[in-house]
Amino acid sequence: MKSLEERIKELPADLQQEVADFVEFLLEKRARKRGRKLRQDWAGALSDYRDQYTSLELQKKAMEWRGD
Repeated sequence: MKSLEERIKELPADLQQEVADFVEFLLEKRARKRGRKLRQDWAGALSDYRDQYTSLELQKKAMEWRGD
């Protein structure tokens, strides 16, 4: 069985470039997934407003503050 590199070399130049672009896309996609860990540094950030707002009001305020 031929190696992947040998099989790619059999392709025309334009398809070799397409393979290279696809490999680059896969590597970037993988890097993005790795770099994005679940953040929970926001937990408790609205505790100062606990006595002023209900949880539903806090959700609405948080959306306003984020610009949603």
